[in-house]
Amino acid sequence: MQYTIRAVPDAIDRALRQRAKRESKSLNAVVIDALARGLALDATARHTDLDHLAGTWEEDPDFDSAVAEFERIDDESWT
Repeated sequence: MQYTIRAVPDAIDRALRQRAKRESKSLNAVVIDALARGLALDATARHTDLDHLAGTWEEDPDFDSAVAEFERIDDESWT
């Protein structure tokens, strides 16, 4: 769903932009969070990133062996 909001007061615009910068979030994410909190709704964000995978890598020799061919450069293809 997409909305266009007009005539946003300067003070609200400033506060939203400051929060977005402070929290390293997009303005869109901050506005949605503010609307959800203002309406007393569950503001749980739907994550579309890969943060849940950070720090979970495990060395796997079988994987390394399987992808080794993809790391080889075929010089004849680049001439």
